[in-house]
Amino acid sequence: MTTAIEVRNLSYRYPDGREALRDVSFTVAEGECVGLIGPNGAGKSTLLLHLNGILPDGPAPVRIFGETGLAARRRAVGLLFQDPDDQLFCPTILEDVAFGPDQLGLGREVVREALAQVGLTGFESRSPHHLSHGEKRRVCLAGVLACRPRVLALDEPTSDLDPRGRRELKSFLRELPVTKLIATHDLEMVVELCGRTILLDRGQIIRDGPTLELLNDEELMMAHGLERPHILRHWHPH
Repeated sequence: MTTAIEVRNLSYRYPDGREALRDVSFTVAEGECVGLIGPNGAGKSTLLLHLNGILPDGPAPVRIFGETGLAARRRAVGLLFQDPDDQLFCPTILEDVAFGPDQLGLGREVVREALAQVGLTGFESRSPHHLSHGEKRRVCLAGVLACRPRVLALDEPTSDLDPRGRRELKSFLRELPVTKLIATHDLEMVVELCGRTILLDRGQIIRDGPTLELLNDEELMMAHGLERPHILRHWHPH
């Protein structure tokens, strides 16, 4: 089985001295959907920012499909930021979604396809900054998808979405045939989408294993500022 993401002994300290990651190691197979959970400040966002080289690796580089070079990693990994306002910078939705594909020489057809995928056909001339938070998140996701990544790194993708928006996003992600690493506090989404979960706390991997087994461990979850999701009280293993 092809390895899509390989992280070995990754540590990172911010310039102010705060240690964000400590000796983190894991792999993700191609096509796998993995949940990344943990309390606030656990290092989840920092870890995602290393996948395509936004933060430097240090002596232990991250490999994406075996590649360590930044150009190859950035081409393969699509990163959805936690705050969509950090990702939107063009006057119109069309320009924003087209920015990445234009740099990659992919043409405008992929832009139209991505907007249709997230339900924003007809929004091309609108300003991203006049949209709701949920609509902004969908524009960001369209911009990522239009670049045709092989790996999606998603940081809190369902935050600030209403129930219908969450259902639609989960249904959409379930059908995407790419490798996915999802950092989230939405543990019900993890149960529904991720066969495997990594629990991160204080920059270290605490547990890496089957989602239902990990999230059903109430003592473990509470020890790391989390709760067993309510959905598991009614979840049938098959």
